[in-house]
Amino acid sequence: MFHLVFCLVFQHKSWFTLRQSKRGDQYPAKDTVYRFLNYSKFAWRRFFTLLSAHTIQKVSELTNADRPKVLIVDDSMYDRNRSKKVELLARCRDHSSTGKRFYKGFQMLTLGWSDGATFMPVDFALLSSKKAQMNGISEQIDKRTSGYKRRIEALEIAPSLVPNMIDRALQAGVTAQYVLMGSWFTHAPLVQSVIALGMVKPTKQHYLVNDRSFSLKELYNVAMPVQGPKDILHSIQVTLKNGVPVKIVFIQNRNKKSE
Repeated sequence: MFHLVFCLVFQHKSWFTLRQSKRGDQYPAKDTVYRFLNYSKFAWRRFFTLLSAHTIQKVSELTNADRPKVLIVDDSMYDRNRSKKVELLARCRDHSSTGKRFYKGFQMLTLGWSDGATFMPVDFALLSSKKAQMNGISEQIDKRTSGYKRRIEALEIAPSLVPNMIDRALQAGVTAQYVLMGSWFTHAPLVQSVIALGMVKPTKQHYLVNDRSFSLKELYNVAMPVQGPKDILHSIQVTLKNGVPVKIVFIQNRNKKSE
């Protein structure tokens, strides 16, 4: 059953099209597959992380050892607008849109690995909301299982999950020199947890240079210009208020030169 379901994506087929094929009567019934996928005792995350780590190891052997390896943290929409009874279904806001657009579904937090040429997903979490959830957790789920733990995790905020996701990847054998993440992940406690920082958009957070506090806009005037690529303007070494050293890099918006 596992082999059958796992190979579907590589055959570019859905379970429905497989059942409609000439050999459809040779495959298990739909209910059998759904019971298998919904079984809460399977450690799907463990399998996914180990598979990714094994694949990354194969790719790394073909890659120049001097090429930086990075872990990338990002979130995206997981739209389920047609669903009604899905556990922990929530009303979520689409942060990528300019207006206040909402959708039914989840926020999908993803941890990936990249060497600049290849991207591999390593871990993910589907996040709901404590305040905006439309359905709760099924009372039939055994609270000792992996499935119940994933449901409880879905009610946490994204930044609190990132350190554990990175730790699981490292424990599985994934290696990386940097962690890249969007601006809303870069609050001091999280940065202190992973000791890494990617690109920072304007926030109210302040940074220390020679014991003086600067906003991000003020830092731009203090930072030294960078000689090299046109998009990279300035860079400067600073310290967060909790003592973590950080390098801030100012990059020009290719679509709007004034930013």
